[in-house]
Amino acid sequence: MIKKILQLIKLFLKIIGILFVVFIIYFIWDIRMPTPTINENISVDDYERIEVGPNHYTVNDCWLRKNKYGIWEMYLEGEPYERGLIYGVLAKELIEKQEVDFVNQIDEIVPNQFFQFFLKMFIAYFNRDINEYIPEENLTEIYGVSQSFSEKYDYIGPKYYRILNYHAAHDIGHALKDLNMVGCTSFSVNNELSADSSLLIARNFDFYMGDEFAEDKLILFVKPSEGYAFSSYSWAGLTGVVSGMNEKGLTVTLNASKSDIPFTAKDPISLLAREILQYAKNIDEAIAIAKKRETFVSESLMIGSSADNKTIVIEKSPTKMDVYDSKKDFVTCSNHYQSEIFLKDSVNILNIKNSDSKHRYNRVNELLNRNYPIDYTNAISILRNKEGVNDEFVGYGNPKSLNQLIAHHGIIFKPHQRQFWISTPPYQLGEFIGYDLNVVFNGDKDFSNIDSLTVKADAFLGSVNHKKYEVYKKIKQGIQKYVMIGIPFSMSSENEEKFIQTNPNSYITYMVLGDLYQKNKIHSKAIEYYTKALSYSVASIDEENIIKGNIVSCKNKLTE
Repeated sequence: MIKKILQLIKLFLKIIGILFVVFIIYFIWDIRMPTPTINENISVDDYERIEVGPNHYTVNDCWLRKNKYGIWEMYLEGEPYERGLIYGVLAKELIEKQEVDFVNQIDEIVPNQFFQFFLKMFIAYFNRDINEYIPEENLTEIYGVSQSFSEKYDYIGPKYYRILNYHAAHDIGHALKDLNMVGCTSFSVNNELSADSSLLIARNFDFYMGDEFAEDKLILFVKPSEGYAFSSYSWAGLTGVVSGMNEKGLTVTLNASKSDIPFTAKDPISLLAREILQYAKNIDEAIAIAKKRETFVSESLMIGSSADNKTIVIEKSPTKMDVYDSKKDFVTCSNHYQSEIFLKDSVNILNIKNSDSKHRYNRVNELLNRNYPIDYTNAISILRNKEGVNDEFVGYGNPKSLNQLIAHHGIIFKPHQRQFWISTPPYQLGEFIGYDLNVVFNGDKDFSNIDSLTVKADAFLGSVNHKKYEVYKKIKQGIQKYVMIGIPFSMSSENEEKFIQTNPNSYITYMVLGDLYQKNKIHSKAIEYYTKALSYSVASIDEENIIKGNIVSCKNKLTE
């Protein structure tokens, strides 16, 4: 009898194994990704990278170099596939490092290989049709870049498939706004509100994927075979745009908004922004492009236009789209919608009520009113501001402030002049350096930033409080990694007090200590810190509710 039962178990396991193999075969077949049509007469081997100096490389008339501020600059021209191939050849090491940083972060968050496998399967299925929503030109260029990707991560997927997934990962980061990966703020002034009466646009790009991810920033200048020449600021390997301006004086910046959890990938928002930047010379053309593309996250695209002498915001969700025109000489944008259609949207209403977005929106308006007329120097000061509404000091790193000390970059545009300024590390604290697209795209291929436009670093940089914040950030990250994924961390009572003194006015300081004690099952101490956190300026109702929920959980544990 026992022998028959064992035989049945073996048969059952064998059938399960066969079904699992069949499922994997079907799954791989179902998510297969066709490669785009390319010029098969050229390949990555046709391009030789020449080192002309330290951190300075050329391929034909294209080049990559690192400037004295530590920012990588790249100039590209040509057909889509050729551009992609040259991009990959020039920036091979940068792209590899960016992928290493990205994969290391995944390994840290999901250390279990079994769960990594299912995460990979989920992402593969989620993005299975992504190529159907992306224009062929973008697919071709991305395929060219992918030829220089490392073979180290081929176990994750083919190179081309990986880079497409990485473009979608940026959107998934936006969909996970509640994890504070993004919290961007932007504004525009014009006419009497601008110091020289011309259009000025400023933004903080608060997209945080770890310190290593933000180490090697890339300013890209592209002269494509079709469309308008443009510049964008992001990181190596991203062919999309998060902040950019084209030769016609049209600018695009992205601000995430509250999204429902997406169920399938469509056109990554950065590639929509890229299409607008490359093919639109005015607001009407930008709107027409946005209307024809489907996206899978909710996003605000702030469009500044020299041709129209104004700024508007295209507000787009997976199901609808509207355009916000303030009808005034200023526009402000954080992470909620303002147009008529979305003012009645329940998701947007709750986002305004429960998130930190409205705080930053109110703060930027307060600072604008205080500083009119605005020039690029006080626009930069506004981006760097670390206080809350009414100048309340809410602690360093509070999402209520414009400068949360997590920004990938800050940027200023002057569309009429074709000038822009980008921040240098860390965050938006370093010098802002200026470029002139009139010089860049008028034949001078040996251009650089213009020293006379440089804005000095924030006085906070290198100060005692800045040094304390950097210590605070490292300890906070150590606590969070221990709480979330069990990476060992311990702290003496003496070091605990030192940690508090690095950022004593921030609710986050006490909230993470509460998390630490809750993890260690010292619930009375956790309640003490959670209660103290609530006595400071908490960024949002959502976070207040989380802290209050943790207090209830700890009290329940004490009574068990």
